[in-house]
Amino acid sequence: MTRITRRAALLGAIATSSLALAGCGPDASGFVLPTSTGMNEEFTRGFVMDDALIAQVKPGMDVQSVLQILGTPSTTSTVGNRTFYYISQKVHRLFQFQNPQVVDQQVLVIYFNKGFKVERIANYGLQDGVIFDFISRTTPAGGEEQSFLRNLFRGVTKFNPLGG
Repeated sequence: MTRITRRAALLGAIATSSLALAGCGPDASGFVLPTSTGMNEEFTRGFVMDDALIAQVKPGMDVQSVLQILGTPSTTSTVGNRTFYYISQKVHRLFQFQNPQVVDQQVLVIYFNKGFKVERIANYGLQDGVIFDFISRTTPAGGEEQSFLRNLFRGVTKFNPLGG
């Protein structure tokens, strides 16, 4: 191979690998920002908790108003559709190729009465490993709601250092 052919092949290989690695970036467009190393990242999945928006939701408000303020819920209750769940997770990963680990999870719950008006609001999270409502400062009572919340938070407190 001549010197020019080797140089062209090397430049072609560098260009190809640069394009291939550009898809490994942390932002949605696939572009790797020069300051990003892809290491020790923490980001939010799902609903982004905004205290100003949550404060706008008041008891007595109708479903349409809640949807306009907070948007579509992550999920709704299966019986009667009278409960909206907005689920937010903060996840952390040490390296870009590692599976992210959930470090915090919060569930904003909007309860509606039979007339589909806001009855109450709860913001559940984990405090010392126990499901806790940060608005009323209480733990939820037993029953179907407690079981559903327990399933949502299952596995959040487990830690696997190998990421699997």
